[in-house]
Amino acid sequence: MRRQIPGFSRDPLLNPNSRGKYHSSPSSKMEIDDKENPNPNATTSPAESVVQIAPVETPIPLIPAIVPPIAPIPVLPPPPPIPRPLAPLPSIRPPNGDAAKTTNENADTDEEGDESGPEYEISEESRLFREKQEKAKQDFLMKQRAAALAVPTNDKAVRSRLRRLGEPVTLFGEREMERRDRLRMIMAKLDSEGQLERLMKVLEEEEAAMNAAGMDDGGYEVEGEAIQYPFYTEGSMALLKARYEIAKDSVVKAAMRLARARRKRDDPDEDEDAEINWALENAKTFSMDCSEIGDDRPLSGCSFSSDGKFLATCSITGVAKVWSMPEVKLVSSLKGHTERATDVTFSPTNNHIATASADRTAKLWNAKGTLIHTFKGHLDRLARVAFHPLGRYLGTTSFDKTWRLWDVETSEELLLQEGHSRSVYGIAFHPDGSLAASCGLDALARVWDLRTGRSIIALEGHVKPVFGVSFSPNGYHLATGGEDNTCRIWDLRKKRSLYTIPAHSNLISQIKFEPQEGYFLVTASYDMTAKVWSARDFKPVKVLSGHEAKVTSVDVVGDGQSIATVSHDRTIKLWSSKNAEKEKEMDLD
Repeated sequence: MRRQIPGFSRDPLLNPNSRGKYHSSPSSKMEIDDKENPNPNATTSPAESVVQIAPVETPIPLIPAIVPPIAPIPVLPPPPPIPRPLAPLPSIRPPNGDAAKTTNENADTDEEGDESGPEYEISEESRLFREKQEKAKQDFLMKQRAAALAVPTNDKAVRSRLRRLGEPVTLFGEREMERRDRLRMIMAKLDSEGQLERLMKVLEEEEAAMNAAGMDDGGYEVEGEAIQYPFYTEGSMALLKARYEIAKDSVVKAAMRLARARRKRDDPDEDEDAEINWALENAKTFSMDCSEIGDDRPLSGCSFSSDGKFLATCSITGVAKVWSMPEVKLVSSLKGHTERATDVTFSPTNNHIATASADRTAKLWNAKGTLIHTFKGHLDRLARVAFHPLGRYLGTTSFDKTWRLWDVETSEELLLQEGHSRSVYGIAFHPDGSLAASCGLDALARVWDLRTGRSIIALEGHVKPVFGVSFSPNGYHLATGGEDNTCRIWDLRKKRSLYTIPAHSNLISQIKFEPQEGYFLVTASYDMTAKVWSARDFKPVKVLSGHEAKVTSVDVVGDGQSIATVSHDRTIKLWSSKNAEKEKEMDLD
């Protein structure tokens, strides 16, 4: 019995391998014998004979796809219950600007996703902190904006602009710099509030008023109205004559100084190094020769006479005293100041004495204690006083931010010099008389040309107030000392700092060069010591220790053989060289 092979069909739609007929080759036959392969499901028929079918192509047996067993899914334990938060977390909301918009947009998006989320408010403490932070930021921006504004420096112009802005012209106890800072902050506030038009209108009115009031009907400039920069103050004829006299004398002295320097350089017999070594060896032998109580209160200044026979001191009692040297005996007392005396100095040409005081005046005395002149004009207490090398002019410094030049013979004020932003403290004159140096609490030292009135050098380097200044006799070195405990040496030819000496452990109150050749300099300090330094390499030579309180002033006698110091311990101490004493003994023998 023959049967049909499963999977083959005459219908081409049911068997895709057949195209409407059997595909076979003539030589291939296939028979299925029920005996060899019995089919239990087949129905046998005895009459049916062997059936030959057309040979077909050998089909490719279909391999059933092997499906890997799937691992059983583990059963997870139920999640633990989420604990309820103890307190709701506050939602942070930016106070303003684009950040607030972004936060609102994010909040809208979150609400679309989850409308059931709670809305929290910021706490009072956080709100106050944010307000404080925002205020500090606004103050910083205000200061930045104010620093970029141009504000007039003349006090009259500052007052005029405040008046036009409708602000008080001055406040109680307000000074010029404070008034200018107040105007700057007002202008910055108007700029930040968007009132730029009002500010520009005020500036235009001010400019128009200056142009209109600059000339009166007769064509003359109205005094105090039109302010042009740079502006100059017209000097008196006495100042002009003083400038001529100073220029003539300084030319002669400068020529003599340069001729002496050339002679030392070219003369083979002149050995400058040997002279410096001899002077420094003498300085190493300085020792305390005398100590005397100078007053009932702390002493504030001292000065030798030009011949070294007298020493003048002053104290905070307002009394100055003259002492004979070297025995340090009281000669006379100079009484006349109503406040404490701050400095004293001898004239380089005679024995006249000048004193400065906190009563805003300076006084001129003779050695016998007779008052000659009183110099009035400063608006605040005086700090230091110094004579010009000619002896005809006197310089004073004050806490009113000015220093002034006076005629000693007529007590007339010749020059009122501004230029420091804070109080002016120290003053010194060049040995030639052509220059003056001033220093002050603005940590700045300035060099002025007395022949022209110009500030020719501004010496910047100290980081704290400068209290002492001194010219070297060589003509091109200048020493300054101040509250930063350092002494700086400046080269006037190069207009820069030449050397910085870390001199003391407290502020330097006074500094002086040896007046004859400038081979050494002496510094006085609040660390209760005075120190001697070499002017060649600026190394320490001698420490003069013995005072029990702050050393306020120091001076060197003309030949460099003696040093005087005064202190808050009320004592005058005289330091002398032992070599000089030996030479005197040899001369006597």
